[in-house]
Amino acid sequence: MPSTATTGQVTLRFLAAPTDAGQGGSVSGGRILEWIDKAGFACAAGWSGRYCVTAYVGNIDFHRPVQVGDLVEVSAQLVLTGRSSMTIVVDVSSGNPRGGQVEHAFECRMVFVAVDDEGRTVDVAQWDPPGAVLRAAQAEARRRIDLRERVKSLVAAQDWEGATLAHGATLRFLAAPTDVNWGGKVHGGILMRWLDETGYVCASGWSQTHVVSRFSGGVSFLRPIRIGDVVEIQSRLVHTGRTSMHVALRVLAGSPRTGELALATQCTSVYVALDADGRPCPVPTWTPTAAVDLSAQERALEFMALRADPAFHSSPRN
Repeated sequence: MPSTATTGQVTLRFLAAPTDAGQGGSVSGGRILEWIDKAGFACAAGWSGRYCVTAYVGNIDFHRPVQVGDLVEVSAQLVLTGRSSMTIVVDVSSGNPRGGQVEHAFECRMVFVAVDDEGRTVDVAQWDPPGAVLRAAQAEARRRIDLRERVKSLVAAQDWEGATLAHGATLRFLAAPTDVNWGGKVHGGILMRWLDETGYVCASGWSQTHVVSRFSGGVSFLRPIRIGDVVEIQSRLVHTGRTSMHVALRVLAGSPRTGELALATQCTSVYVALDADGRPCPVPTWTPTAAVDLSAQERALEFMALRADPAFHSSPRN
């Protein structure tokens, strides 16, 4: 069988377990984010032959839920290389194992960077895609670079220090040895699960009902988190639709001995409220009045406009 170093592709295949379930019974968005990070890492490490770190995750669009007991396929495909970076598209499919067929659930785009033992970036082999489909995916990935930078700038512009009246939630804990990856730092997938869980607390607290992850974007990994670090994840409501809530999130981390925390990760996520029958239901309208909150809502609306761009939804799947 051809290796990832030849094909630039890897697929993980397994059953969704009861321990993967979220509050609503289906697999939690945070667990799915862990899966995609593992598949993306396997693809990046297999191609580069190096340890790789997650630099960015974007356009995580949850089309449909994954059920406990489903057969799950998580496929990662390399689509573009830079000097030390690798852009990878990860596709998640699932279905009843008795039928043996899986259906597309969602996809996202990830950027990994290859590093040496000292954490310095190293060159990677350049990807020369075989076939028209993968060549088109490479061209699309190049076109999306500017779009990704615009999303990152919107997320980074969130004012976390100014006076706010917005609903929010904060989780604070220590990074445990079970959270670490092969490089001795907190796994990117674990960090994304923490973000999703904090966003859930914020959105469900505002809506007073169960919520599900609908979208997450602009996840920028700015510094590593180590075992024993204090981790503080802050969330803030920035915009509401009829049934949806846009939540800004950021992660601060640092030594508990000094108490000094630095920005590690930030993103924006969207949650949808569900009624007792699992159908989308209206949420209370958030009407900002403070300057910080008004600016945050404007950025959320611009983010929505970017999501409406056809380039945001095009797919390299063959």
